Amino acid sequence: MTDFLVRIFVKDYDNTENTQVRTRYGLMTSVVGIFCNLLLFGAKLFIGLLVNSISVMADAFNNLSDTASSIIGFIGVKMAGKPADEDHPFGHGRIEYIAAFFVAFLVIQVGLTLFKTSVGKILHPEEMTFKFVSIVVLLLSVGVKLWLAFFNRTLGKRIQSSVMKATAADSLGDVVTTSTTILSIMVYGIWGVNIDGIVGVIVSGIVMWAGISIAKDTLAPLIGEPIDPKLYEEITQFVENYDGIVGSHDLIVHNYGPSKSMASIHAEVPNDVNIEVSHEIIDQIERDALKKFGIFLVIHMDPVATNDSRVKEFSSILKQAIKETDERVTFHDFRLIEGKEQINLIFDLVVPREYSKMQIELLKEKIIKNVTEIDKRCCLVITAESGFLVEK
Repeated sequence: MTDFLVRIFVKDYDNTENTQVRTRYGLMTSVVGIFCNLLLFGAKLFIGLLVNSISVMADAFNNLSDTASSIIGFIGVKMAGKPADEDHPFGHGRIEYIAAFFVAFLVIQVGLTLFKTSVGKILHPEEMTFKFVSIVVLLLSVGVKLWLAFFNRTLGKRIQSSVMKATAADSLGDVVTTSTTILSIMVYGIWGVNIDGIVGVIVSGIVMWAGISIAKDTLAPLIGEPIDPKLYEEITQFVENYDGIVGSHDLIVHNYGPSKSMASIHAEVPNDVNIEVSHEIIDQIERDALKKFGIFLVIHMDPVATNDSRVKEFSSILKQAIKETDERVTFHDFRLIEGKEQINLIFDLVVPREYSKMQIELLKEKIIKNVTEIDKRCCLVITAESGFLVEK
């Protein structure tokens, strides 16, 4: 069904890097979500009124909030697909995250309202009516929500949409919610015990938790999150595979919406190669990176000595000294200035983000001690920094 809908409604569906194609995917999933959730809202509201169940009606209004969410998502995806203009030179992609945040707020608000109603139902319980047809309708609802979760997760992965992935997670939460509601009706039908208000409280809690989870997922890219380790490795290897590139470091990726990113990286080049030759290589990498990753990559050249035996010797000493302190620590931009009585080793030290200022200073002291034990003439000039990659 998913592939059938994609082939019918998404033109050029294989070109997922294209902004217009991503917009078509988003609009299609929003329309499908609106249709399914309106259908479920109507069916559950009817059943809820029929059996006088607050938990069923709570579940129905949860589906109504999902409909509103799909409408907001529809508007957000449409606006996010607008091209760049004078006021927004990086496009409007982040509107998709803002729309998802509004969705999260709406879901939380619905959860709070349901919680208040359910508590009232516990304090002032009302008689329920058991109808077998209500179980059948709710079971069909579970099936629809499972399909919606699969539908959004599949397409969310295909176009790398955090909003669609969040919608999939919300649909799975609805499966749990409806299953709990079914349990409430069956308990009443079999044993005559009314746990409707209690189940309503549980349902409202699930709804609010889903809203908080969506908010966290959508706020992360707006505030700024670390680059995915897999993408970090891919870009790093891509740059370092070019002839004339010795190494790389300090890769930073700035997200301006799904599939809209800029990045910068420091690429090390031999200092004895003509600067124009190295510059041409850098330009080629930037062009190729745009084609391969869809990322506008800016590369800063760092000249390094590759044929100096003394640089190699002291670089090896430093590497061993750092390894003896913490294997997670690395260094780059290494330079050696050798005088008659003193050898200056100048470099940047990359330390784990959890290091405190005191830990960094202690680390520096240990490295200096390890190096000077080998050669007392060494004077280390260290600039410590935290990396932008966080291992998950």
